[in-house]
Amino acid sequence: MTHAERSKPKDKKQQKREAIIESAKIVFSKKGLIDATMKDIIEECGISRGGIYLYFQSVDEIFLAVIEQRSQRKFDDVREMITDQVPFDTILDKYFADHRGRLLHSIADSMLRAMYEYYYTHKTAASRSLQEAQLTETKRTIHEIFQVGVAQGVLRDEDLEVIAENYMFVIEGLGILALTGHLSPTTIDNQILMMRRLLPYR
Repeated sequence: MTHAERSKPKDKKQQKREAIIESAKIVFSKKGLIDATMKDIIEECGISRGGIYLYFQSVDEIFLAVIEQRSQRKFDDVREMITDQVPFDTILDKYFADHRGRLLHSIADSMLRAMYEYYYTHKTAASRSLQEAQLTETKRTIHEIFQVGVAQGVLRDEDLEVIAENYMFVIEGLGILALTGHLSPTTIDNQILMMRRLLPYR
């Protein structure tokens, strides 16, 4: 979603739906998915039960709407930098800095716990497809950053898809460790350093 698209005026129905999604995001970030209830979301957004049911029929349905919105906005800043052809190292530095900050300071109030609870409690083709889509999007964004490096003559175009996949797995693994509280700043910095060393700089 571009900045112009996000800036377009929204009708009241769309505004109310987004208000529910934003409130639900707060609830899921604090309580996870398993412990979140429709009552929690109603109290957070201040919309009546009947009002919410005009838009969503269950907590799961709201959760999926939150994930869809999160997927659309997750890499907005990085994508804008890619479009603007910002220097490769600046984009990569921001990408790592954003992840480092999230892992150290925001993981307790993030959607990550809720997402893994969803994957573990919904053993369906749809949940597997959702997880695969999330991982694929992460890998695709990393590869797009690498392609900026190639276009700018900073990187050689060698094994970049495999390296992007490695980045994705390392970042996911660090997120899980952060959820359990077994992650130090030194560990994050060492992993970022190792990821940088994988890149085929010219």
